[in-house]
Amino acid sequence: MPVPKSQSNPSLKRAVTGPMLMLFILGDVLGAGVYALAGVIAGEVGGAVWVALLVALGFALLTAGSYAELVTKYPHAGASAVFAAKAYRSPLVSFLVGFCMLAAAVTSAAGLSLAFAGDYLSAFVDIPAHIAALVFLVVIALLNARGIKESLSANLVMTTIELSGLLLVVFAAAWFFRTGGADLGRVVEFKAGVNPAIAVLGAALLAFYSFVGFETSANLAEEIRDVRKTYPRALFGALLIAGVVYMAVAVAAAVVMPVEQLATSTAPLLEVVKASGLGVSPQLFAFIALIAVANGALLTMIMASRLAYGMAQQGLLPSALAGVLSTRRTPGMAIAATTLVAIVLTLTGSLATLAQTVVLLLLFVFISTNLAVLVLRRDKATTDHFRVPTWVPVLGVASCLLLMTQQDLETWLRAGALLLTGVVMYGITRAGGVRPLDADDYGIASEVEK
Repeated sequence: MPVPKSQSNPSLKRAVTGPMLMLFILGDVLGAGVYALAGVIAGEVGGAVWVALLVALGFALLTAGSYAELVTKYPHAGASAVFAAKAYRSPLVSFLVGFCMLAAAVTSAAGLSLAFAGDYLSAFVDIPAHIAALVFLVVIALLNARGIKESLSANLVMTTIELSGLLLVVFAAAWFFRTGGADLGRVVEFKAGVNPAIAVLGAALLAFYSFVGFETSANLAEEIRDVRKTYPRALFGALLIAGVVYMAVAVAAAVVMPVEQLATSTAPLLEVVKASGLGVSPQLFAFIALIAVANGALLTMIMASRLAYGMAQQGLLPSALAGVLSTRRTPGMAIAATTLVAIVLTLTGSLATLAQTVVLLLLFVFISTNLAVLVLRRDKATTDHFRVPTWVPVLGVASCLLLMTQQDLETWLRAGALLLTGVVMYGITRAGGVRPLDADDYGIASEVEK
C-alpha cells in the first residue's frame, strides 16, 4: 500500500518560477521537430505551411486549456494519471493514461537521442550513432538528477540558442529579399491536385508534432511556485510565442526556396539559410540544431521522471520509483529507470518510427484529459482555479479524434503493443500487493460525495 508522501519521502522543492516555467514549455515546444519537419509539411500542403501550423496551434490550445484547468485544480506530479483517477475512478484507466504519457515521453527521448547522434553530430565528430546516443542519455540523466533548478537553468541557455536559430532563418529570408529573388506568392499556394482542406489536415498532423511538449509541464505542478496563477500564464504565453515563431519561419522558408526543394531536404532550415546568401557557417547552424535536440530531450526526461515518480506515489508503479534523493530532492530512482528504458528503445527503431508512435500515444492522453475536464466539473475544489468554457474540452476531443484518423495501421499496432506492455506491468504491480490510491487520496474531496 502506498505511503503518504509526508510519512515517507521528502516533498519536491518548489523552485520553478513563472519565467522559468514559460521557458521550460517554450524550450520543449521549440524542439527538434520544426528543424526537421518544415520540409515534410511543405510536401503535404505546398507553400502555405503556415496554414497547417496555425491549425495545429489551434488544436494544441484547445487541449492546453484543459490542462490549465486541471493542473490548477489538482496540482500533483502525476498530472494526466491523477486527472484520470479523479475522473474515471478506475486504477486501470488511470494507469493506462499515465503509461501512455510515460511511454510517449521515453520514446520521444529515445528518438531525440538518435537525432542528436545523426548527421548534425557527424559534422563535428565521427562516432557510432548508438554509442553517442547512450552517452547523450546518460549526460541528460545526470543533469536531471542534479536538480530541477539546475536543469531549467540549462534549459534557459539552450532555449535561447535554439530560438536564435529559428530567428536566424527569418532574418535570412529578410536578407534574401535584397536579391529580388523572394517569391511571396508561394506563401498562399497549396499542393496541386489535392483538396486544400484535406492537404491542410494531413499537414496539421505533422505540424501538431511540433507543438507537443506543452503537456510535459503539467508534471512539474508540485515544483511550481503559486501554480494556480503561474501555470496558465506560462502555458498559453509559451504556445503563442512558439506559434508566432513557427509561422514566421514557415513564411521565410516558402519565400526563399521552391516547395519541391524544401520537401526533399532532410535539413530544410539549413537549406534556407544557405540559399539566402547570408553567409552563415553550416557548422554553426548544425550546432544550433544539436542544442535544440538536446534541450528537447532534457525537458522530456524531466517530465518522464516526474511522471514515473507521481505514478509510483499513486500505487500504479513500484513504490521504489517514488524515492527522492535526500541531498538533491530529485526523483533519483525514476530518473535512473526512465533513462534505462530510453537507452533500450534507441536499439529498437528509427527516429521516424519512434516519432509516429509518440504522437498517437499523446492523442490518447489528450482525449482522456479533455474528457476529464467535463467529468470533474461536478467536483468542486475548495480553492480558486483556472476554468475554460465547456466548448474547449469538447472541441479538444474532436480535434484529437480527427488527427487520429490520419495515423496508419503500423503506428496503431506499435502503440497497441506498448499499451499491452503497460497492462502487464500493471498486473505485476497489483500482484505484489500494492493498492492503488483511491480517487479521494489526492487531497480534494468531491462535493458530490459529501
